[in-house]
Amino acid sequence: MLKFLFDKTVAAILLVVLSPVILICVLVIRAGSPGPGIFHQTRVGRNEVPFTCLKLRTMYVTVANVPSHEAAASGITSVGHFMRRSKLDELPQLLNVLLGEMSFVGPRPCLPQQTELIQLRRERNVFALRPGITGLAQIRNIDMSDPARLAEVDAAYATHRGFFIDLDIMWRTVAGGGRGDRVPSNDTH
Repeated sequence: MLKFLFDKTVAAILLVVLSPVILICVLVIRAGSPGPGIFHQTRVGRNEVPFTCLKLRTMYVTVANVPSHEAAASGITSVGHFMRRSKLDELPQLLNVLLGEMSFVGPRPCLPQQTELIQLRRERNVFALRPGITGLAQIRNIDMSDPARLAEVDAAYATHRGFFIDLDIMWRTVAGGGRGDRVPSNDTH
């Protein structure tokens, strides 16, 4: 309950404080490439309930709806590279946290077509948790290209999670830990 109240309170405060930053980012994105500034994508949430995850758009609108590790690097916009490195692209997920669909810390939400990861998370009861903007796997640089390892670390987080562990993960993320959702550096896809 403490985590839920913390998430909602901090998300509400950050949305108010950071809304000008989000607006500026949306305008910069729209000026740099056609399409919306906010990207909507169906993700698998707590108890495997789908929800609409919000992010600042970092790719061209013509890029296929695939996990980042399956997308071509050429699909990232010029400003998108900066948004991903700085993790600014995650800011709209504060609304997902406020709505109770996500938490600040938890397993990163996957796409419905990532069936191997879904099955591995299901076997480890990872879906009992709300997905997070960041998580233990992210600060350890484990992304969705390695479903078995990701599910294993997500399950370890589920077993050992706690308020101070979450604060540590959040701090490490803000301090630059983790590389976020990786896109292959070459266009072999």
